Amino acid sequence: QVHVVESGGGSVQPGGSLSLSCTASGDVLDWACVAWFRQAPGKEREGVAARNPSLRWTYYADSVRGRFTITQARDTVYLHMYNLKTDDSAMYYCAAGGTDCTDSGWSRTTSYPHWGQGTQVTVST
Repeated sequence: QVHVVESGGGSVQPGGSLSLSCTASGDVLDWACVAWFRQAPGKEREGVAARNPSLRWTYYADSVRGRFTITQARDTVYLHMYNLKTDDSAMYYCAAGGTDCTDSGWSRTTSYPHWGQGTQVTVST
């Protein structure tokens, strides 16, 4: 069983920045697609960003492109978030072991067998 853990959430004002971290047991972050998803109350879970560790390609949702960056350093995957907006408020989840790390597949929740418990991000004045 792969154990995924997120950290780094919190509260920030609009225009502020936050960085989230994701770790996982074993080496799944080194060989399979890893992604960040988010879910706001009453909304569906949506893909935010993903990284293909083999090819080092990255994918972003249109709503965050240019403001969020997904990176990896050793055994930790980060989501760096800049110029945060109130619409970015949500529970953020790290998903690992992705089987379809393509432009069309990275944002499908069904592609990922391993999920963390989530970390809350709140953007408000």
